[in-house]
Amino acid sequence: MARALRVNIAGAWYHVTMRGIERREIFRSVGDYRHFLSLLSELPVRYQVRIHAYVLMGNHYHLLVETALANLSQVMQWLNVSYGVWFNRRYQRVGPLFQGRYKSILVDKEGSWALEASRYLHLNPVRVAVLGLGKGDRKREKAGYLPPPSSTEVTGRLKELRGYEWSSYRAYAGYYEPQSWLTTKGLLERIAKDKPQARRRYRKGIEDMIRQGVDESGVEKWRGKVAVGRREFIERVGRLVKVNKREQPQWKQLARRINFEDVVKAVEYVKGEKREAYWDRRSDWGRDLTLALARKLSGMSLRDLGTAAGGMDYGAVSEAVRRMERRLADDKNLRNIYRQLVAKMLNIET
Repeated sequence: MARALRVNIAGAWYHVTMRGIERREIFRSVGDYRHFLSLLSELPVRYQVRIHAYVLMGNHYHLLVETALANLSQVMQWLNVSYGVWFNRRYQRVGPLFQGRYKSILVDKEGSWALEASRYLHLNPVRVAVLGLGKGDRKREKAGYLPPPSSTEVTGRLKELRGYEWSSYRAYAGYYEPQSWLTTKGLLERIAKDKPQARRRYRKGIEDMIRQGVDESGVEKWRGKVAVGRREFIERVGRLVKVNKREQPQWKQLARRINFEDVVKAVEYVKGEKREAYWDRRSDWGRDLTLALARKLSGMSLRDLGTAAGGMDYGAVSEAVRRMERRLADDKNLRNIYRQLVAKMLNIET
């Protein structure tokens, strides 16, 4: 099996994930969570790392970090070994605590990529089966098989989100001041310069997702990627990284990042007309196909797609994508066009 591609770059942002071996618990008690947070608190001084967001779950954790030095591998080795040794002594166990090496995705710090990653991290405590948001529930909701959440469900999910102690969400939402080692300014200033206003907007954005149903974040589609971001960002990463492409198949995922305008041009080509001609034309499939393709290939969030599409509401974008999915199931000719476009844009031979 090929080793995971590691991209260590000074000043880079990463979404890092680590799971317990065989998906076993890595946090069994309040003391475990607290000890792990104490280790996180050492990273800014010890390794010059900025911690922008985190969430600790029972059998895994997520971090959004920025490395002033090109040292993510050293950071993660120290963090996981330190916690693993402590955990084994505490519970008188032997053997590895974590499942293999950590997974990391290089995140473009410009635009909304890092903000989207933080939202995904912070929604983890409510994306669980007991609250009706397990993986299967989210798939059914995306397919249109589930009704909007009831007021009781919304209340339960909001209570869990707001009360979850082992996440940086409450600091971003303004429910309490962040720890000295947690950096919230970098992301909040992208929303508004005024801190209270930025916190209100951040809180409203996430809690509206819960009120309106499951928003299947674009981050779900980042799995297996080496880096996500704008085309120029991906190209810059490519120039910095030397890699054996045969032994590191993840590199192909990095090279295949698609942006919204790429999709628009592809749809314009197959339709034989410019976007302006068909975009608002009644019953035309061009706009829905563009949005569905961009959702699949770009990793953009619904909100980012709405902005790129000229200011569409993210709910309207979600409905357009679902409408196209239903149409593709029934229309063989359109389904062939869709598949050909996907293959062409990913450089896959058909």
